[in-house]
Amino acid sequence: MKEIADRVFVLRHEVLDVNATLVLGDDCAVVIDTLSTAAQATELVNAVRRVTDRPYHVVNTHHHFDHCFGNATLNPVSVHAHPEAAASLTATDPRTVAAGYDIPGLAEVVVRPPDVLVRAEQALGLGGREVVLRFLGRGHTAGDLVVHVPDVGVVVAGDLIEESGPPQFDDAYPLEWPDTVAALLSVGATAFVPGHGAVVDAEFVLAQHAELAALDWAIREGHADSAPVEAVAARAPFGVETATVAVRRGFQALYGTA
Repeated sequence: MKEIADRVFVLRHEVLDVNATLVLGDDCAVVIDTLSTAAQATELVNAVRRVTDRPYHVVNTHHHFDHCFGNATLNPVSVHAHPEAAASLTATDPRTVAAGYDIPGLAEVVVRPPDVLVRAEQALGLGGREVVLRFLGRGHTAGDLVVHVPDVGVVVAGDLIEESGPPQFDDAYPLEWPDTVAALLSVGATAFVPGHGAVVDAEFVLAQHAELAALDWAIREGHADSAPVEAVAARAPFGVETATVAVRRGFQALYGTA
């Protein structure tokens, strides 16, 4: 684990380049996201225990497998998530997920759903330090939580922000995502841990917000012009393949079929 701020550590796992974050307090800690499999989660536990022997809570930023399938292995005090994320994770069959990925152990994961639901905001005391869990709106999914560590100006953003690849839109709300990232920026942090890739600053987040806003407008204009999905995607940010998924999701919302 790499310490990116006072008692805030990030493990950047080689599989899917996904991040797990550890925040320490005087009495306990919080682990944010738990990776994809029992084996990966065991690596995470070992990394955490090299830093601290304190008990820890878990936060799932959202329901996608690479951020929460390690929950059961970590055996935390509690698992916090947004209700939408909890419902989606509960309904997830690891065998179905495993069919789309060549990741050993994925099909055998035991899903542990969250037991503490955060609908809007919750402060979590760690002893001498407080972190704030916030739902700022829909974006990458219907239930994206961010974790703010106010005393060091760090926000763990999950997949609302991506550094090592473009944002992903399979479960996304592309017409709402820009407003959610604007709310993320208004928190006033100086360092942001993305779901995947290197830690970024506010300037990077602002630039990604601009791209998401451009995508939003391209979708709205394409809908108004009755343009085909492919034509809108060709002039949208993030590349044609990624943008095509986003445009379809946006059109579904605008046509009332989502």
